[in-house]
Amino acid sequence: MKRAFIFPGQGSQAVGMGKALAENFPQAKAVFDEVDDALSQKLSAIMWDGPAEDLTLTANTQPALMAVSLAAIRVLEAEAGLDLKKHATYVAGHSLGEYSALAAAGSLSIADTARLLRIRGNAMQNAVPVGQGAMAALLGLEYDAALEVAKAAAQGEVCDAANDNGGAQVVVSGHKAAVERAVVIAQEKGAKRAVMLAVSAPFHCALMAPAAEAMREALAKVTVNAPVVPVVANVEAAPITDPNAIRDALVRQVTGTVRWRESVAYMAAQGVDSFYEVGSGKVLTGLVKRIAAGASSAAIGTPEDVAAFKASLQG
Repeated sequence: MKRAFIFPGQGSQAVGMGKALAENFPQAKAVFDEVDDALSQKLSAIMWDGPAEDLTLTANTQPALMAVSLAAIRVLEAEAGLDLKKHATYVAGHSLGEYSALAAAGSLSIADTARLLRIRGNAMQNAVPVGQGAMAALLGLEYDAALEVAKAAAQGEVCDAANDNGGAQVVVSGHKAAVERAVVIAQEKGAKRAVMLAVSAPFHCALMAPAAEAMREALAKVTVNAPVVPVVANVEAAPITDPNAIRDALVRQVTGTVRWRESVAYMAAQGVDSFYEVGSGKVLTGLVKRIAAGASSAAIGTPEDVAAFKASLQG
């Protein structure tokens, strides 16, 4: 069996996430305390008690999702004897989830990861004035067709492919008017659905250049170790282990396409037959089923999920 551990991105957050882990396992509680301390903020209180509008602020969502993922990893290590070096072939994460993957693999400390994601969230939010940018999901168009839609919609503005999620689901991002044009063009080209997304900024497009520079500066100040297991990077859809390559990939990821379909396909082609989504929600689990038809996928975010994984590892 070859396993990959994958980590969710924005959109997987929910009030209450991680609370059961913290209540049942001291290792999880320690992670949430560490993140709270690193940010000088009781982020865990927002995660568990809301309000939802505070949790969905990008600057909170990003470190919060990482905290749940790392809490789950620490519990798996303590309860199930998980050793990524021994039990995983790859790790990967969707957008901010790439930071969670790096922290899980020992490339970044949890405290540094929390602070980086706070900087990233603020920088992405502030890169474009509210109302000037937008994102839209194009459903039922393959990636190449979606690229053509984005190109036709740009008309001198920015309209980039932000996420290639697989299963003919591509998200475009850029200037609001250009993204609105993309929705119309996609429908004309035969998309099953093309819908504007309720997001606070146009992530993963050229408009995020100021945020990329902010991350270049922030990443230069933290220690990046070689991960214990290769990380399949969003912008490469291929494994990287060199600390300088990791820094570079994280900077390029801010404006680049999240190549999730290709990343999962690459891991499957290398023989990965079991994918475990660690953290909040089951978004990536569903995407894996569309991309790697023969592989199994499961989410690990609750005490019950931990018990099921423990049984599978021991069985």
